[in-house]
Amino acid sequence: MTSVHRNTASSSVTSPLRLGIAGLGTVGTGVIRLLREHADLLRHRTGRSIEVVAVSARNRTRDRGIDLSGLHWHDDPVALANDPNVDVVVELMGGAEGTAHTLVTEALKAGKAVVTANKALVARHAEELAHLSHQHGAPLLFEAAVAGGIPAIKVVREGVAADALTRLGGILNGTSNFILTEMAETGRAFEDVLQEAQDKGYAEADPSADIDGWDAAHKLSILTAIAFRPIVFDSLAVSGMRRITTDDIHQARKLGYAIKMLGVARRLPEDRVEAWVQPCLIPARSGLAQVNGVYNALTTEGPFSGPITISGQGAGEGPTADAVMADVIDLARGHGLPLWGRVDEQAPIPCEPVEGLVSRFYLRITLKGSVEAETALEDIRTVLGNEDVAVEKGHHHTSQKGDAQLILLTGPVTLGGINRILPLLEEMPLIKGTPLALKVEDLP
Repeated sequence: MTSVHRNTASSSVTSPLRLGIAGLGTVGTGVIRLLREHADLLRHRTGRSIEVVAVSARNRTRDRGIDLSGLHWHDDPVALANDPNVDVVVELMGGAEGTAHTLVTEALKAGKAVVTANKALVARHAEELAHLSHQHGAPLLFEAAVAGGIPAIKVVREGVAADALTRLGGILNGTSNFILTEMAETGRAFEDVLQEAQDKGYAEADPSADIDGWDAAHKLSILTAIAFRPIVFDSLAVSGMRRITTDDIHQARKLGYAIKMLGVARRLPEDRVEAWVQPCLIPARSGLAQVNGVYNALTTEGPFSGPITISGQGAGEGPTADAVMADVIDLARGHGLPLWGRVDEQAPIPCEPVEGLVSRFYLRITLKGSVEAETALEDIRTVLGNEDVAVEKGHHHTSQKGDAQLILLTGPVTLGGINRILPLLEEMPLIKGTPLALKVEDLP
C-alpha cells in the first residue's frame, strides 16, 4: 500500500493515490465529479494524481449522472478494505453500526487510510477507532463529518494546535438553523417549516437527528475530543427544539435575543470537560445570531489565539465533497495526522453533569383562560422567589393560538434549579401545560 506517513516534500512519490469509495449517494458522486473536473489542479497541488479505482453501492443499475465504467465494482463494501488496488477507503454510506462500522474497522486493521463523512460512527466508536488507527498506523480522517464545507476539524486540530483552547461551540446543524430562521422571518409554525425542510432535502423523513440535537451532538463530541480530550458520547447532555414556537422567537426578539440551536464545550479545571447541545437565547447583536439559513458556524477561544469564528454551508454535495477531498489531499501529500491531533491514546471521560450550569433562563408560561395575567405574574414571582430565583424582566402577551402567556427572564440560577422549579410551576392551578425554559448564552 502507498505510504501515507511520508512527507512528500522530501520524497519522490509519483504513483497515483488510488481511492475506493463506499456509497454513491450525493456526496459519493460529488467526490467523483470533483476529482474529474479538478484532476489537473489536484495533481499540481499534491505532486501526484488521485483517482477512483473501485466503488460499492446498493444498486448497480441506478443512474447517478456520472460514468462509472472502468471502475471495479464491489457488491460487498467491506471488500474494499482488502482490495490490493485501493490505497484509501472513502466511507460515505453513513450509520454508526453495520456495514459502515465493519468496513472502517477492517480497513484500519489492514493498514489502509480511511476518509469518512460519518459523524455518528466517529463519535460513537471514538475509542475503538482511535486504538485501531494507532495500533495499525492507519490514518483516519473525517473533515467532512463536521460542518460540511467549513474546515472545522482543520481549524481545531491544526490551526490552533499550539493553543490550549478554553471553549468551542456554535451552530452545528444547518437543518435546525434553517427552521429557526424561517420561523423568525416568516412567522410560520414549526411543523410547517419542518415540512419545507424535508421537501427541500435539508431534513430526512425522520428528522429526529436534526431537531432533537443528535446530529449536532455527534459533531460536538468529535470537536471536543480534538480540542480537549475524548468524551463518553452518552454523557453529553442533549435537548431538542420541538417545543419552540414562533411566539417564543418573537418574544425573545423583544428581549434583545435570537434563538439558536447551540452545541458548546468548555475545558474545566483538573482535565474535566463540560459539553451540551440545546436551543438557547443569544444576544441579537452577537455574531452567531447573524448566521442564518442552512449555514453552520464554529467559534473557538483560547488564551493565545483569542476568539475565532468560521461559517459556511454545513451540508450539500459540493461543500461535503470538497471536505472529503481536503482529507484525501492531505494523504496525497503525505500528511498522516494522529486521530485526535495527539500522538498518545486517551480513554474517553464522562462530561461533567450539566445540573450545575449557572445561567439566566427564558421562561414561557401559558395561563388558563380565566386567570388575570398581573395576578398570575405576582404569584409566580413568589414561587420563584421562594427558590431564590429573581425575575429580571416579565411581561404578558397573547399567543397566536389565543392563549395568555407570561414571558419571564430570570436572574442567574443553575439548570438543576430550573428543572426543580418547572414541576412546581406546572402544578399551580393557574398554569396550563408545561412551562418552557431556554438557557440564555451571553455570547459576544
